[in-house]
Amino acid sequence: MSDTGLIVAHGGRLVNRVLVGEERAEALARAAELPKIALNARAMSDLELLAIGALSPLEGFMGRADYRRVLGEMRLSSGVVWTLPITLAVKREDARQLREGFAAALVAPWEEVLGILHLEERYHYDRREEARLVYGTEDLGHPGVAYLMGRGEVLLGGRVALINRPPLAGFEEYRLDPPQTRALFRERGWRTVVAFQTRNPIHRSHEYIQKCALELMDGLLIHPLVGKTKLDDVPSEVRLRCYRALVHHYFPPERVVLSVFPGAMRYAGPREAAFHALVRKNYGCTHFIVGRDAAGVGRYYSPYAAHDLLRSFNRAEFGIEPLFFTETFFCRRCDAVVSTKTCPHGDTDRVALSGTRVRELLRRGDPLPPEFTRPEVAAVLAEWAQHA
Repeated sequence: MSDTGLIVAHGGRLVNRVLVGEERAEALARAAELPKIALNARAMSDLELLAIGALSPLEGFMGRADYRRVLGEMRLSSGVVWTLPITLAVKREDARQLREGFAAALVAPWEEVLGILHLEERYHYDRREEARLVYGTEDLGHPGVAYLMGRGEVLLGGRVALINRPPLAGFEEYRLDPPQTRALFRERGWRTVVAFQTRNPIHRSHEYIQKCALELMDGLLIHPLVGKTKLDDVPSEVRLRCYRALVHHYFPPERVVLSVFPGAMRYAGPREAAFHALVRKNYGCTHFIVGRDAAGVGRYYSPYAAHDLLRSFNRAEFGIEPLFFTETFFCRRCDAVVSTKTCPHGDTDRVALSGTRVRELLRRGDPLPPEFTRPEVAAVLAEWAQHA
C-alpha cells in the first residue's frame, strides 16, 4: 500500500502521458509536419490506455527487449510481471518511411491527430510464434489470431503522448481514468476494492460472485470493457444499460462504482485474465474476480486455465489478489444461485444458458428465464433484440 492507503500502481508509479495546455497545443501544431501512422480500433484503445496510466509501467508501445521477454517469460525486460504484448504494427513499406530517433503522428482512420509516437525502434516479428505463445494456437478461427495474422510485418517501439482521445460517445459519464477511480476510492474510504471485468451483460451468476466478493471488500468496481470485441458480442451501449439497471435495482450504490474500460478484447484466455488483473491494480483495485473461462473464447482454453496461471505468480510481485470462483448457476432444487462447490445436484436441475442460446431466445422474442437474468436486464436485452 502507498502512503495514501491505496495499492501502489504496477511497477511502482502511475504513468501519465496525456498532454494538456501549451504542451498539447505545441504537439498538435508539430504533428502537422510529422509522418503519419493510421491507427485501427485496437491501437487507438492501446494509445489511450498507455497515456492514462492504465498500462503502467508501460509508457509506450513495446520495443524488442520487452516484447521478446513478455512472449517467453511473461515479464518486461525490467523483470516486472506482464503477460500481453502491447505493440504497434505497420506494413513493411510504411515502416521504411519512418526514422528511429524521430517522431510520428498517430492518427485516427478519419485523420484526426490522436497522439505522437517517439520512435525508438523498428523490428520484425514472427506472427505465428506470437500466436502460439500468447493464444496457444495458430487457428484463424480464434479472433485474436485472426487479428494478429492481418497486422503489418514491422513493430514500432517508443514512448507515446496523447493529444486527443478516441471518441467514446455515450460513455462520457463513466469514463474514469486511474487517477479518478483512485481519488473516488480514497474519498469513500475504501481500502479494499474488488474489480469485475466483463464484456457481456451481467447475469445472475455474475451478480452472485460479485456480491460474494463484496461481502469481503469495502467496494466493488464493475468495469466493463467497451473497446473492440467480436462482432457477435452484445453492443457496449446496450451492455452499459444492463449494468446501470442491475446496479440501480440490486446493489447498494454507495458500495459500487460503475466505470467503463476503454480497452479492446484480445480473447487471450489465461494471459489476458492476468493482464486484466494488473490493469485493475493500476485503477486502484486490491482484488480481482476470476471466474470460469476468464477472457476465453470457444474451446481454446481449459475452463480454469486462468486460475492456474494466476496461482503461478508470486503474490508480492503480482500485487493484486485474485479471487477465484468456479462455475455458478441457478439450481432449481436449491432454489438459489450456487456453484459447483456448494450444490450437490446434477445438470438437469441447473439453469445455464450459453451466449448463443441467449441470442437465439432474444431473436425469437422469447423471454429470458428469471433464474438466468434479472427482469430489468432482460427488458433491456429484449428491446435491443427487437431493433437489432
